Parts: sequence; C-alpha cells; structure tokens
Amino acid sequence: MAKQIIRKTARSIIVTLNILAGLCFLFSCYGNSIFNGKFWFLGLLSSAGFYLLIINLLFLVFWLFIKPVRSLLSFIVLIICWSPIKEIFPLHVKNEFLFNKKNSIIRVMSWNVELFNILEYKSHPEKKVQMFELINQINPDVVCFQEMVAGDSLSKCINNIAEFPNKIGLKNFYYSFNPMFDFDTKHHFGIIIFSKYPIIKKETVTLNPHNYNSTFQYIDIVKNNDTFRVVNIHLQTLRLSEHNRIYLNHPSMSDENDIIESKNILSKYKIGIVNRHMQSDFIKKNLSESPYPVILCGDFNDVPNSYAYNTIGEGMLNAFTEKGFGVGATFDGISPALRIDNIFVDKHFEVLQYKRIEKKLSDHFPIISDLLYHQKIAEN
Repeated sequence: MAKQIIRKTARSIIVTLNILAGLCFLFSCYGNSIFNGKFWFLGLLSSAGFYLLIINLLFLVFWLFIKPVRSLLSFIVLIICWSPIKEIFPLHVKNEFLFNKKNSIIRVMSWNVELFNILEYKSHPEKKVQMFELINQINPDVVCFQEMVAGDSLSKCINNIAEFPNKIGLKNFYYSFNPMFDFDTKHHFGIIIFSKYPIIKKETVTLNPHNYNSTFQYIDIVKNNDTFRVVNIHLQTLRLSEHNRIYLNHPSMSDENDIIESKNILSKYKIGIVNRHMQSDFIKKNLSESPYPVILCGDFNDVPNSYAYNTIGEGMLNAFTEKGFGVGATFDGISPALRIDNIFVDKHFEVLQYKRIEKKLSDHFPIISDLLYHQKIAEN
C-alpha cells in the first residue's frame, strides 16, 4: 500500500513538472508576442528557452520508455513551438566557410570588440594586433563594431580612430557615441561602421532619455547601382558586475548575502528587459522608414525568441537561422547558450554563408555572413 502511494505521488509530481515545463516553454516562445512584451518576467523565460527545450526533450524521451502515451504532451508542445525552435537550434548541414568571394557578394561582419583591448594594451599588446589580423583574414566589405573605444581627435590616444581604416582596409567609416558615457577624456565609447563602399548618408539616432546603450546608427552605402542601409545597434546590457558574474557561475542561497545578490541581479534583469523593449520598438519604427533594403548588425543582449529578437527581426532573415547550425553562442561567459549577437537582412538578400569565429579576442565571438542581393526579386 505504501509503495503504491509513493509511486502515485511520484508519478503525479513528474506529470505536474512535465506540464509546468511545457507551459514555461510555450510562454518562452510566444509569451512576448501574445502579451506584447508587457510583462518583463516573460523575458526571463525567453532567456531560459534553450534549457526549457532540453527539459521538454528529456521528458519526451523519458515517457517514451516509461509510458509512451504520456509523451504526447511534450510532443505537442514541441510541435507547437517548432518555428521558435528553429530560431533557437537550426538544423542545417554544417558546411565549411569559403573565404574566397565573388565581387557580387557582400561580406558582413559584426563584433562586440569589448573596448578593443584598451584595458590590456600594456599587459597584452599582441591582442590588438591579432584583432586587426583576424579582420583582414576575413576580408569583410562591411564591419559593425559594438563597445568601440577610440579617440577621434587626439593623436596620442591609445586607440586612434584614424589608424583603423588603414589597418583593416576599409576607408569609409562612421563612429557614433554619447559623450555622457565617454570612456575617458581621450576616448569615446560607442558603435562604429566601416565600409568598403561609399557612404552617401549617415546618422546617429538616440532614444530619449539618453540612457546607456540608447545610441544607434545607420549608414546608406552604394554598391554598383544598388543602395543599402546598414544599421548597427547595441541594446541595453545587464551591466553585471564581476561579483554578479561570479555569483551566476556559482549560485547559492546559503545566507542573507546570497539573497541580496540574487535580488540585485534580478533587478538588473528587469531593467535590461524593460529598456530593450523600448529600444526594440524604437529601432523597428526606424527600420520601417528605411527607403532601402536593410542589413542590421548588433549585440542584442538578448536571446532568440525574446521580444527584442522578434520585434527587430520581424519580416527579416537571420543569417544564423538561415545557414547556422546548433546553438551558435556568441557570448563567452555566464551560459554556453547565449546567442546574443545577430545579423538580420532584408528578404531580398540571399544568405549564402554564416560563420562564428571562435577566437577569444573579446568576450564576444565575431560573426560573419555572405549576402547576395537579388534585384529582380526586389522589383517584383
């Protein structure tokens, strides 16, 4: 009798957990769309989307061996979420990236350069050289950097913006920054676009109030007879301290300090999610006003199926989703599943290739994609 009660209780607990896992995954995939991002805590579920997917897959396999009929719940959830799953974990054949390219192709690179090595310019000067070498090996036509620290007027600054065009072979550039958040008296902190092609228009767009990560930029470039708009964004970070990161890597709730630390991190998550919501709406409005096909690069500080990802990427192609494979994490820290850097393009482009460069020269991995524009499709 006691064994039957234990079995029944254990079965009820497992079924309940299965239902909760299914509901959480559904909300992680569709909650932000259904509620238009109004509830910030849904952003936490989106952040956990990859892990919720794994949990539901484990439940599916578990019930297939124990009682197959009960696997239907997880199976149905996975079917409903199939479209978001393809954003989290695309299943393409993994091909070798071909670095030789034709003139018709536009090679785009996006990289959060983590201050471009300014903090280690004395202890590890070789890293800056390696960053330049990597960019030249890739040979991009358009480069978007986030967290770019450089000086634009003083020749004695550590990162002189004037040296970059020659170092990477892209003479046209546009640097955007908010002076309120300058790195120091000689260096700005912002975002920058380099282009092989002529720039006919450039603009810095700022969302009020002038908060951290509220500055975005775009340039209009001309390639042959076509004009494209390249947009570079860096959405609100969590601004986690080193202490926060250590705690996330080794979480516990053993004393009052741990509770305080958890509340501090949760507060930063809330601020980040709310600000990215506003920034995403603002950016999408600007994208809708573009007279030209758009190439958008940036550090979203948010995962696939988040409000930011879905809002900004609506109606566009994601380079990783089109040609990537697996998880494709772009941030080297906190979690092995953080794909927070993206290249989105107008649907008139064909994504030919995508690659994440796994070199630890920044806390982000650079990503590159080869694009082909189809003029005839655009005209129809």
